[in-house]
Amino acid sequence: MSDVPPGDPRPERPLVLVITGMSGAGRSTASDTLEDLGWYVIDNLPPALIGPVAELAAAPGSSVTRLCLVTDVRGREFFADLEGAIADLRAWGADVRIVFLEAEDDVLVRRFEETRRRHPADTGAGLLSGIAAERRLLADLREQADLIVDTSDDTVHDLRDQIIDLLSGPTRTGLQVNVVSFGFKRGTPREADLLFDVRFLPNPHWVEALRPLDGRDAPVRDHVLGDPMARAFLERLEDLLDVTLPGYLAERKRYLTLAVGCTGGKHRSVAIAEHVGQHLRDRDDLSVRVVHRDLGAE
Repeated sequence: MSDVPPGDPRPERPLVLVITGMSGAGRSTASDTLEDLGWYVIDNLPPALIGPVAELAAAPGSSVTRLCLVTDVRGREFFADLEGAIADLRAWGADVRIVFLEAEDDVLVRRFEETRRRHPADTGAGLLSGIAAERRLLADLREQADLIVDTSDDTVHDLRDQIIDLLSGPTRTGLQVNVVSFGFKRGTPREADLLFDVRFLPNPHWVEALRPLDGRDAPVRDHVLGDPMARAFLERLEDLLDVTLPGYLAERKRYLTLAVGCTGGKHRSVAIAEHVGQHLRDRDDLSVRVVHRDLGAE
């Protein structure tokens, strides 16, 4: 890739967002949403053309400041070149972020059966075999992703809202931290970078007056946070985050998902997640979003 031409009035390359992931996990919904938000979106672009397209977006007179590239195994033999194309973009100086969409196997099977479409990685051995092959092909790229979004429980409207919340206004600096409370009985969030289990704390579920409330209500919050073990845990957790977050920022990580789990995702994890979210909001180099995944599902 070439350098920016001398005299280029725009000192910054466009922000480049690469949307990839499992077929059937919602890439089309994500790309349509980003297009509605003003991104310049190109779907199924061969990796060999990513560099030239980015250079055109950075050329003098271009109005493209946010470029979204949707790529996946539909590119077949070209897809293997994607990691190299992303590395070239970063070496060129582009701010590149990778969003990886995924879902549970049974969800992907149901979605393909509903649409009656052939899976792009199915070579004749069946749908589940195609899904497994695709997971193997995407494993290294998933490891590089800045943000992993599990759409297993999402409707089209849920995914659209989530994309708007996460990506409607990305900045070139700072870190987007998603603090997610959840219940272990409904499974752990697959997108979590850091996961903390708070089931060791006394459970407000067994206090009759607190049972119908949740961790956002003052009586439950005071009950959970007033416990000496909770105070000791939070003190150490906050110290840990204060040490590790600057490292994530230094490594140019853009998105971090911190998950806090209890049994049902209603009391302890919610109270702790709210407290951690507020602690993180006190920093000026973070954008913080608190989500209670299982609240209301009990």
